[in-house]
Amino acid sequence: MPSLDDGLWPRRFLALTVAALVAGVTAGGLLRVPQVDSSAVSLAAWLTIGVRPLAGRWWPPRDGQLHWRERVTGLDTVEPGLVARRSLAGWIDLAAEWVMLTMIGAVLLASLPEQGLWVDIVRPVLAVGVAAWLGRTAYAQARFTGQLALTASAIRHGRQVLDWTNIDRVSPHRRDGRLNGVRLRPAVWRSLQPAPVVGGRDTAVPEDRLIAAIEEYRFRPQDLAGEPADAQIRACTP
Repeated sequence: MPSLDDGLWPRRFLALTVAALVAGVTAGGLLRVPQVDSSAVSLAAWLTIGVRPLAGRWWPPRDGQLHWRERVTGLDTVEPGLVARRSLAGWIDLAAEWVMLTMIGAVLLASLPEQGLWVDIVRPVLAVGVAAWLGRTAYAQARFTGQLALTASAIRHGRQVLDWTNIDRVSPHRRDGRLNGVRLRPAVWRSLQPAPVVGGRDTAVPEDRLIAAIEEYRFRPQDLAGEPADAQIRACTP
């Protein structure tokens, strides 16, 4: 169980409130979906499935900065650090995922017959399942400060937390021919998983600035406990 004095409970309650609101509104809306023609259901399903890949192909420019904050909410603690916000592409991806899940749930509910014992069971289960998934996503967005954070204790990207002491090399990561994040090669390989990648399309800070910031604090992350000096800010802004 989390400690009662870890300073994270206000943020947890806020995230739970947001998640409950999103889940409640989604479930209420899905339970009111009427039955529609099968051709319309098929068209909506195919359109929904096609939106997500198209959204992922759009790469708007990223020119964000890392901003120092006195209170950065992480996985297990609240501490000072540098924060990168979610990018425009990241928000579009998130919105596309929400729309896709909602539409799939609505399509499935609209394809159910109006009456039947099994329908009365499946309909609320399906609506609550979709609503719970969207609520979980909303909780994750409200739970943390920023999409990426550099603090004295760790590097965090979403829910992924990486230790400063196990970084051997920092390099740009390419995916499908595009720069998409920063690869942190471990000094000690503790699993067969590929080297972790932080930042990328969903983060507003471009790779060169993120690499500069990680290199600046890589061997002295304890300096992130205080507000960076002007020289350190310039070093993180190539």
